[in-house]
Amino acid sequence: MENQRKNIIAISGSTRQNSTNHLLIKAIADLSADIFKLIVFEDLIALPAFNPDESFENTPQKVIAFRALLQNADGVLICTPEYAHGVPGVLKNAIDWTVSSAEFSSKPTVLITAATDGQYAHQSLMGTLKVIEAKNIENLQLLIPYAKTKVSAEGRITEEKTLGEIRALIDRFNQTLKN
Repeated sequence: MENQRKNIIAISGSTRQNSTNHLLIKAIADLSADIFKLIVFEDLIALPAFNPDESFENTPQKVIAFRALLQNADGVLICTPEYAHGVPGVLKNAIDWTVSSAEFSSKPTVLITAATDGQYAHQSLMGTLKVIEAKNIENLQLLIPYAKTKVSAEGRITEEKTLGEIRALIDRFNQTLKN
């Protein structure tokens, strides 16, 4: 019997076309095509600003659709840059929409921060993902400094060390999804 590929929602914290993070998602999709079906969430910028008053009543349609994607996914892959030592606003906004509705709770979630430095955004997001109870986040995270020098314009990882780290992360993610 053929193994069913796991549905993974991929979210790029960058809204820039062909950003390093978008290219990294493409590279991961290629490397994991036999085990994961990556579905890239493209509407991050279209989500309205988080409003707690609309979290359960009068929830915007785009938010309902985003939550449904997360809820129906086997896991989540987040690839993000760092802006001014912080988390991109559109990514934090999207995560904020899930705090009360708990789509990340017990959901296997990979966090990759790919930036020039990235450590500040990475630590901030690690804290946020722990608070919302994303599953196994300590084991499913990777910081890729100077990421632009490690991913080609075609979406291939060009540095062997980073390629090995990504492959190991894919394996850990797959094992987490099996458990």
